[in-house]
Amino acid sequence: MPPTAPRVILISGHYLRSKRRAGFHHLAEAYRRAGWDVTFVTAAISLLSRLRGDYRFEYPVRAEANRLVPVEERLASFVLMTRTHPGNLGLGLANRLSARWFARYARLDLGPLEDTLRGADLVVFEGTAALLLVDRIRGLAPGARLVYRASDDLRALDVHPLILEAEARAVPLFELVSAATPQIARRLADFGRVELHPPAIDKDAFDRETESPYGRGPVAAFAGVSPFFDYDTLRAAAVLAPHVSFHVIGQPPRPLTENVFFQPELPFETVVPYLQHATFGLLFFPPGYPGLGQGNKAAQYSYCRLPIVAPVDLEVGRPNVCAFERGDWKSLRLALEQAERMPHAPAFAEGITSAEELAVILAGAARAGGDS
Repeated sequence: MPPTAPRVILISGHYLRSKRRAGFHHLAEAYRRAGWDVTFVTAAISLLSRLRGDYRFEYPVRAEANRLVPVEERLASFVLMTRTHPGNLGLGLANRLSARWFARYARLDLGPLEDTLRGADLVVFEGTAALLLVDRIRGLAPGARLVYRASDDLRALDVHPLILEAEARAVPLFELVSAATPQIARRLADFGRVELHPPAIDKDAFDRETESPYGRGPVAAFAGVSPFFDYDTLRAAAVLAPHVSFHVIGQPPRPLTENVFFQPELPFETVVPYLQHATFGLLFFPPGYPGLGQGNKAAQYSYCRLPIVAPVDLEVGRPNVCAFERGDWKSLRLALEQAERMPHAPAFAEGITSAEELAVILAGAARAGGDS
C-alpha cells in the first residue's frame, strides 16, 4: 500500500480562491507541492460579515458554506460559516455585553470539518476568532502539531477583546508560535515562547520572466488592500515628483494628480509584473503601525530588488529603504530622488524567506510524514 500523504489544515481569515494572495495562500501551495493533503479553512465569516460589506461575499462563500469543496488535487476549501462571530462593536460597553454571546463561537458545530481534523498531522492557525477553537481542535486532533502563525498584530486590527483574550490563552497550547515581525513577537512573548519568522513570499512567481506593464519613465508601485494606506503622503509624493508615475493597485481610488494611477484589486499573477518592473516600491502607512515596515510588501519589494520609500518610524531595517521624516516634504523629496537613482542590487533580496522554507519550519517534526 502506498504511504498516506500527511494532512495539513490551514485556518485563515482569507478565502482560498480570492484574488488576494496572503501568506496562507502561499503556504497552501507550498504544502501541496510538497505532497501534503491541504484543507484551507476560511474563518471567521458570518452573516454579520456580510452586513459589514465583507469582500469575501464577492465569492461563492454562501454556496460553499460548511462543505468540504475539492479545488485541485490534494487541495480543498472549507468555509466555516456561522450566523454571527466575534466582531468589534466599536463601544467598550457593547463589547463587554456581547462577550458572553460571542463566546458561544467556541462551541459551534464544525460539521464535516471534524472528520478532517481527526486525520490531521498539522493544524496552522492565523489570528482570527478561530483562536477560540484551539481547545476543541486539540481534542479532535490529539496527535496533530498545532501552530499559531501570527501574521498580524491583532490589536492593530481592532478585533473584539474576546479574541485578544483567546489569543493570550492559546499561546501556551501551541507547539510553535511563529511571529512575522519583532513587534508581534514582543507582544506575544508575555504569554509564552515565541519564535520570529519573517514574512515568506512565493519566490517562484517572482522568478518568472514577465513583460513590463508600464510605459517609459520612472514608476513607483504599491500593491495590496490595506485599511491603513496613507493617501496624504501619496498626494504629496505625486506633487513632489511629477515625472514619476505612481501606480496603486487594490486601494480605493481618490482624486489626485494626473501622475497617480489607481487600479482595482487584481489576481496575484497579474500583480507580479507591476512589482518586478517598478522603479521603486511604496510603504505609505500612517503612524502607529511600525510592524507594517517588516511585512509582506517589504519582502516582495526587496525580493524584486526594489528600493523602498517609507517613513522612518516604519522601521523597515533593510539596505534598500529610502526613509523620510513624516510631514517633512523636503525629506520626502530626497527619499524619492534617492529611490529613483538607487541601483536594483541583488543584495536587496538576501534573507527573504520562501513559502516552502516557512512551511518546513511550521511543520517541524510533522514534516517527517511528507518525506515518505
